[in-house]
Amino acid sequence: MKAFKVITVVLIFSVAFSGVLLSGCAGSGTASGHGPEIGKLAPDFTLNGLDGQEVSLSGLRGKPVLLNFWATWCGPCRIEMPFLQTIYEKWTGTELVLLAVNLQEDPGKVREFVEDAGYSFPILLTFGNEVPLAYNIRGIPATFFIDADGVIRDIKVGAFFGIGDIESRLVKIMP
Repeated sequence: MKAFKVITVVLIFSVAFSGVLLSGCAGSGTASGHGPEIGKLAPDFTLNGLDGQEVSLSGLRGKPVLLNFWATWCGPCRIEMPFLQTIYEKWTGTELVLLAVNLQEDPGKVREFVEDAGYSFPILLTFGNEVPLAYNIRGIPATFFIDADGVIRDIKVGAFFGIGDIESRLVKIMP
């Protein structure tokens, strides 16, 4: 009987903790009850990139956008970053714009992480809560698939575990 209790406890903890990896790193934003929805216009923002260039989502109208929120300390984010790099390289030359928004980390730390890993897609920096709150970011990674009209067509919270998963969602925004 004691072995049954131990196995039950282990199974409960296993199920509970497996949700952390599959759903992402929780607690990266404040829950506001408001946020973007599939079929609605994506909230606009203007952020600076690691390269110092200013990027405005509304300035990208006419192009589909894959918008990813992440942080260097987030394990699931680290898992999916190589897949995002592959998508960036594979889809270069198309209209697709890939933007990765780092959440409130020191730019030097982000730059070091990006350079060490060899990522070349655009990294944007957010220092306050305005953009994460506008997107209702409660866990990361969080990815929004936005069509050329600026409408959100799909949302994924949690890490992608392969290129195919990302590409199966890209068909919703690519012409």
